[in-house]
Amino acid sequence: MAETINADLGASVWKVLVAAGDAVEPDTTVMVLESMKMEIPVLAEYAGSVTAVHVAEGATVQAGDPLVDIEEP
Repeated sequence: MAETINADLGASVWKVLVAAGDAVEPDTTVMVLESMKMEIPVLAEYAGSVTAVHVAEGATVQAGDPLVDIEEP
């Protein structure tokens, strides 16, 4: 089963910490968003492999925009 992590709010992508092919565990920070000078970590919900990163550092995202796809093993 694949999971797409979507943005919870409008923000700027400050740091992307994973790439396609990377393994993640539950609560792994996959990227950090910045909104109103606050850093908001984006966490994986379960273990798996990153299959796609939809945004790059410096991009602006809106609520609901896809950020990362993770495939369960």
